[in-house]
Amino acid sequence: MAGALPLLHSLPTSPYAGCVAVPGRPACDRLRPYVLGYAGFRAAVDGRLRRRMLPLDLTTLIVDFGGRGSWVTGARGVHSVHEQAEWRHGVAIGLTPVGVSALWGVPAAKLVGATVDPAAVLGPRAAELADRLGSASDWAARFALLDALLAAWLPERNRPPQEVVTRAWWRLHRPGRTVGEVAAGLGISRRGLELGFRRHIGMSPKTVARVARLQYAVHRLGRPGVGLSQAVECGYADQSHLTREMRALAGLTPAALFAFLQDLRTPPA
Repeated sequence: MAGALPLLHSLPTSPYAGCVAVPGRPACDRLRPYVLGYAGFRAAVDGRLRRRMLPLDLTTLIVDFGGRGSWVTGARGVHSVHEQAEWRHGVAIGLTPVGVSALWGVPAAKLVGATVDPAAVLGPRAAELADRLGSASDWAARFALLDALLAAWLPERNRPPQEVVTRAWWRLHRPGRTVGEVAAGLGISRRGLELGFRRHIGMSPKTVARVARLQYAVHRLGRPGVGLSQAVECGYADQSHLTREMRALAGLTPAALFAFLQDLRTPPA
């Protein structure tokens, strides 16, 4: 995901100016505990496109208006390469762990590292989404439609499966927060927090913190007029720490990622 959201789902494995992001926006206030937001995309390319899936601790629903490239991708702690990505023109929807269970009735932990057909978790609503979003007049209308549809999917009563885990997940997205600090602030042992994350999130708190920090760095590198020296601002000890983590998790150097992000800045027609 890109655009207005500080998260990036994937990139082409080779720089390609025809793959661009469409400005996105956060979900409405009622959905924010469950849905982080939406980002449009468009790729002016024929056939399949090899894409690098970046580490991400959200579950992402990719709705391709053409129908061929719609997918649900679970959270993941390292990058991977999707050899046959067919999504061309559509919208990506980022769901929090609580959102996955509330909107789909599926534990987020079961989708970690997985890529599945949306119909497997949404049933007939998957086709309805693609059809109605593709028929909308513009991006503002699509985002408003998503707010309305997803809000209607929420159960009348929904309580997070474990409130302390949910609170910890959000706190670990703040730059510079450590697992130990978050656990202490919530009055839970680090071991207890790890067990709760394994059960309800499907990733360890340390992995969530590393991925959140990396995605924050990606967001900063994608901003206009920002240079490569962003390590301390993103919660890393120094620039070499940022480089090591980005290589380990994303398979790219900061300079290489910066070059990719420049290709995404020009909005499509």
